[in-house]
Amino acid sequence: MILVFGGTTEGRAAVETLDEAGQTYYYSTRGNGQQVECIHGIRLAGAMEVKEMIDFCREHGIQLLVDAAHPFAEQLHKNIGQAAEELNIPVVRYERIYPPRDPDLIWCDSYAEACVWLKNQGIRNLLALSGVQTIPKLKAYWLENPCWFRVLDRPESRQLALKYGFPAGKLIFWEEGKEERGVLLQLRPDAILTKESGRSGYFREKVEAARKSGIPVVVIKRPVLPEGFYVVTGNNGLRHRIERLLPGFYPLHSGFTTGSCACAAAKAALSTLLTGEVLNQVTITLPDGEEVELPVSRTEKDGQSIICTVVKDAGDDPDVTNKREICAKVMLSKETGIRFAAGKGVGIVTLPGLGLEIGEPAINPTPRKMMAAETEKILEAHRIPKQGVVIEISVPDGEELALKTFNPKLGIVGGISIIGTSGVVRPFSSEAFVATIRKEIQVAKALGCRHIVINSGAKSERILRERFPEIIPQAFVHYGNYIEETLKIIEEEGIGRVTMGIMIGKAVKLAEGHGDTHSRNVVMNRDFIIGLAKEAGCDDGICARISEMTLARELWNMLPADHPFFSFLLKKCEEVCYSYIKGEKKCIIELMLISEESL
Repeated sequence: MILVFGGTTEGRAAVETLDEAGQTYYYSTRGNGQQVECIHGIRLAGAMEVKEMIDFCREHGIQLLVDAAHPFAEQLHKNIGQAAEELNIPVVRYERIYPPRDPDLIWCDSYAEACVWLKNQGIRNLLALSGVQTIPKLKAYWLENPCWFRVLDRPESRQLALKYGFPAGKLIFWEEGKEERGVLLQLRPDAILTKESGRSGYFREKVEAARKSGIPVVVIKRPVLPEGFYVVTGNNGLRHRIERLLPGFYPLHSGFTTGSCACAAAKAALSTLLTGEVLNQVTITLPDGEEVELPVSRTEKDGQSIICTVVKDAGDDPDVTNKREICAKVMLSKETGIRFAAGKGVGIVTLPGLGLEIGEPAINPTPRKMMAAETEKILEAHRIPKQGVVIEISVPDGEELALKTFNPKLGIVGGISIIGTSGVVRPFSSEAFVATIRKEIQVAKALGCRHIVINSGAKSERILRERFPEIIPQAFVHYGNYIEETLKIIEEEGIGRVTMGIMIGKAVKLAEGHGDTHSRNVVMNRDFIIGLAKEAGCDDGICARISEMTLARELWNMLPADHPFFSFLLKKCEEVCYSYIKGEKKCIIELMLISEESL
């Protein structure tokens, strides 16, 4: 059981992540103001002191606390820390993403320090964007100087302001969608004061508006969290941390892509090369801006280079690289810029259409961008931004693993690809499979193919190759179960003709309108098949046999191959397929129903 302290944007995000597990949890807020839909969560309202937290956790068997409260809820953070220490349970802090502290802003450790600065600088007209709770903390200033406070437009905020003795005429109410600069042009303050509130607190927008108006910005630094909290900055990190701290909460565990592992290994290697410090773990930034932490299993010195290894954890995704070593060898270069090289077990591109030059290492664009961004940050921090760096990625047994992937068909030789678009692997995610389908189609297109043949697997592909001997091997693409996604990609790539081979088990699901035919999403619907059979002229005896069948392939034994039912079934499938490609780049679709006997 998990207890979440929320009430913020991060709290709402935590709810979404926890609901994925389908397990019960508790979501606590100080009041009832936040609108949040907890599918599996139990809402709690009312502030909790340390003793109340401890009693609640013991009574309800809480094994993990998630602190997704406002970063300035300092007392709540302390209470959570004390309760966790007493109960000996972990705390995950869902933190906001903060930009680096800009030295051009005025940073203060406390409101008292801010008041001193404002008075020393002679600031007489202040706009405080720090919230209603900070009115008493700035009282020493606003009692003597003109000051506006912007607060939320709700009764409790007005009541608190009056309770604190602040004049109602000096309250400005926050309006969603209203530009920050409009308020500044209206009030023309000598300075603004805000909190270090991060991305979800519109911090950047406030600073940019003030800069354009030439107004100084005073920033109250966020409080330091209690020691021992596990800090995450997004949904992926939160889920990953919960999976490790409370393994039974999610039925399946997530993981990281080879691209993320390569990025972590490269960052650790460059850091060690420049500082001499060996790292046991390293933080990287995912494409969406979220920061995650990956362990570094080994660091070695190789002449003037450093090699770091990260063991890939793909969670419960059936990935061939799971638990395999992803290594990065980093060396400095006299040539400027960042260059990538393929070490042992990483493939080389030999065909067009993959978005990489022929002869380049099979390190996909997103992992390259991730590694380049981390490298540039480290070089900037060491004040050597133009230093050249070579990053060589290797996977010791990658050449053998590649034989279990689509790489040979894609023209990637000598090893696996370093891939990943999001940086994370969701268990049994379709993302990697669909991405491979897209790459195969792009390769075929680059080779001049305008007729793609799609099929569910190797057996049906053999039949189709016999039917189309003139078509090159790269034009035969496996859709697995992702028929809708494959057809949409074909249309996006401007392919003029597609032939789809389909087995009857998938055909009866597709005819019903299911573009993803995986058994975890849809099962054979006997009633639907009986309806089709009646429309195709089947008698009651056949319909009765259909109602008792276990597998769709039994239809081949009930009906002759030339029975109208099969033509009718394909017509329904064709209608569904055309419904998936509604754009202007229409392509011709033909279907071939493959029988068990032909395999």
